[in-house]
Amino acid sequence: MSCQSSSADVKNSDNRSVHSDGIEEVHNVPMHVIVRPIPPVLDEQKVESLMNTIKESADINVVPPIDVLWIKGREGGNYYYSFGGCHRFAAYQRLKMTTIPAKIIKSNVSDLSTYLGASTPDLR
Repeated sequence: MSCQSSSADVKNSDNRSVHSDGIEEVHNVPMHVIVRPIPPVLDEQKVESLMNTIKESADINVVPPIDVLWIKGREGGNYYYSFGGCHRFAAYQRLKMTTIPAKIIKSNVSDLSTYLGASTPDLR
């Protein structure tokens, strides 16, 4: 899976996700709790551009939030998975940010298995 889009996507305030279009609330999610099981294919220029935008602006709305799937395990554990937003995630990670703006999408193991197939973990 590749995370590729044009640089216009970063600056487009109408940039929306089909998963989170109806979700308005943005949370600052701790980076360390987000599981990203698919290695990204990054455009380094895009990551650098995002890093500069994040550093230069105090307004968190300049860079759209990532989508994070929130899944409750069978024993009540909380799991947070993200598949898109790889350039944004990399930019925040390289800037050593502890949180990232995200829209939380309540999901389930069945949805997760759509992405991971037989590699879907047993979430407790």
